[in-house]
Amino acid sequence: MARTDTAASLTRPDGTPIRVLAVDDESSLTELLSMAMRYEGWHVTTAGSGQDAVKAARETRPDAIVLDMMLPDFDGLEVMRRIRTEDPHVPVIFLTAKDAVEDRIGGLTAGGDDYVTKPFSLEEVIARLRALLRRSGAASARSDSTLVVGDLTLDEDSHEVSRGGTEIQLTATEFELLRYLMRNPRRVLSKAQILDRVWNYDFGGQANVVELYISYLRKKIDAERSPMIHTMRGAGYVLRPGS
Repeated sequence: MARTDTAASLTRPDGTPIRVLAVDDESSLTELLSMAMRYEGWHVTTAGSGQDAVKAARETRPDAIVLDMMLPDFDGLEVMRRIRTEDPHVPVIFLTAKDAVEDRIGGLTAGGDDYVTKPFSLEEVIARLRALLRRSGAASARSDSTLVVGDLTLDEDSHEVSRGGTEIQLTATEFELLRYLMRNPRRVLSKAQILDRVWNYDFGGQANVVELYISYLRKKIDAERSPMIHTMRGAGYVLRPGS
């Protein structure tokens, strides 16, 4: 899933990142949701059971919850009830494999804010989350389109990039790759993740295209400066402020 350029970044009213709790007993699904949400610049916590979800909500105070209806210990409705005894207004989107009308009505009348039936697209979940966060007042659109990591800045609107005040010219693909790295500072990103986010599809074994464009970026971003783009052998790449 690629983030659309026209979608304004959302933050909490105080400017800090949105916090989302994703709850599902399928770890592969929560990982996909996490990747998509982190690409939006949000902080994501995951849980695989109702008990873990209630604990995580208490510790992180999320701005929104994506909650599977069927969990191994108790169902999503009970999870929501327990969380809302401490945080009555947190928005909840239910995920469920059930598509019967009565299940939808049951989830919504019990206090859920929205409902997505499996299988679903990541784009749909993100779009619904964005709308829900805006409606709830938990988030506002970020007026500043600039990403900053250390002395490196990137303007998402004008596509201008500079480091230490010196302008850097990038191709369209180099820009998208740098934007993805800057949206996930200090986080190791695998070649597969980068292929999916920047190129939007799997190159089918041609992961060396990532290595190639990382080398292009390094020549422009790190040339004669403290390195910011680091290779984590066997894991991927990470962007960190220069020392």
